[in-house]
Amino acid sequence: MTTAPTGRVWFITGASRGLGRAFTEAALGAGDRVVAVARTLTSLEPLAAEHGDRLLTLPLDVTDRAAVHATVEEAVRHFGRLDVVVNNAGFLAMGMIEEFTEAQARAQMETNFFGALWVSQAVLPHLRAQRSGHLVQISSIGALGGFPLTGMYSASKFALEGMSEALAAEAAAFGVKLTIVEPGGYWTDLYTTGLTTTDPLDAYAPLRADLEKRFAEGSVDSMPHLAAEAVMKLVDSPEPPLRLLLGSLVYDLAFDVSRQRMETWAAWEETSRAAEQATEAPEGYGS
Repeated sequence: MTTAPTGRVWFITGASRGLGRAFTEAALGAGDRVVAVARTLTSLEPLAAEHGDRLLTLPLDVTDRAAVHATVEEAVRHFGRLDVVVNNAGFLAMGMIEEFTEAQARAQMETNFFGALWVSQAVLPHLRAQRSGHLVQISSIGALGGFPLTGMYSASKFALEGMSEALAAEAAAFGVKLTIVEPGGYWTDLYTTGLTTTDPLDAYAPLRADLEKRFAEGSVDSMPHLAAEAVMKLVDSPEPPLRLLLGSLVYDLAFDVSRQRMETWAAWEETSRAAEQATEAPEGYGS
């Protein structure tokens, strides 16, 4: 690890609370400058008073693509550049897949996926021109697999990761780095004010009761500043990874899920290979 010089400019979405607030505080504590954006900015007023012109707070709904581009342009005009962009804004919609309304499903994707996409598109021209910068996409333990009650949330994070893998390869030619961060549980308001729920169907009552019991017995979360410390080490690294797991729970789960998938693929290898036999295009194909 090497320590980057202070004075970097961060652009952090969802900066008013939870992990976004912790990232903002850590960056300011390192002497960097921060553009902190969120739907509401009231909770950031004490930080603004403490850090003065090193913190610029701007209101932003990341689902509004035009507003995202305008806000990024304002941030660049103010500080002259962007060095670290953290796509953190998001919320958790809990419910069984069958229970989701169209509006609820679209809202989950609009914030968690499209919001990050709009920010990524808006900042890339500036990072390309600089031939430097680091995009940090805050994903989730939910991107390791789909789980009952959090399937739609997982869908949004799977989409984020698929887009981000492609973007990492596209941006690398311009000296721009990208890391997908997969946090485990932290004591944020994701499960309170950052939570929406579906109207439960009676058919899922037994499964829901079992899951809620397991959540109550096994949920031990960490303080957000630990995630912020990890992200500071990440952005200080000259060779950051494409993915970074945060927490023992998500670390162990990642290996467990990978092993299970490899075992299943191996068990079905014969069927998989038999489904492919290269041949020339059939007559009339594509006409």
